[in-house]
Amino acid sequence: MCLLFSMFLLILKEKYKLIFLNNRIQSFLMITVGILTISDSSFKGLRKDQSGPVIYQVCKDLSWKIVKQKIVPDDIKQIINVLSEWTSDRIQLIFTTGGTGLTQRDVTPEATMKVIDKLIPGIPELMRLETSKITKYTFLSRALAGIAEQTLIVNLPGSPKAVGECLSSIVSILPHALEMLEES
Repeated sequence: MCLLFSMFLLILKEKYKLIFLNNRIQSFLMITVGILTISDSSFKGLRKDQSGPVIYQVCKDLSWKIVKQKIVPDDIKQIINVLSEWTSDRIQLIFTTGGTGLTQRDVTPEATMKVIDKLIPGIPELMRLETSKITKYTFLSRALAGIAEQTLIVNLPGSPKAVGECLSSIVSILPHALEMLEES
């Protein structure tokens, strides 16, 4: 059993370039996650949600527990309501996907700002830094991250490819951020 677990950690470390510290593995595996897809067309059933499943798969690969998953339209009030509800439910980590671009309907960062107590600018800075090695368009993203009570909220882009790239750049630091939140 111990050998299987070691092999599992090695695969995760390679796949997501994770840094494991022995005393953090347990809290790393206990993370609860909510995935909120923000898309008018997916909400209306006109387009299949493709970015939410990418987040789901990464979280599943990391043995994080997905406790909530929902699709809402690009409506600031609905986004605020879901983020507030999930924060009250004490979900540790909420990923949003979509609504971080430049159009008038892209309101995810504004909704997130209404819910969070503190910004964590380093998380989206790291996403932009790492993904800028792939495309310079990453600097057009308005994604942000912050803390609402004991919950970490991270905005991700709506593109499935960009979601995977952004997650790869930040998953290794999220357990430590959550551990710090838990200690406060």
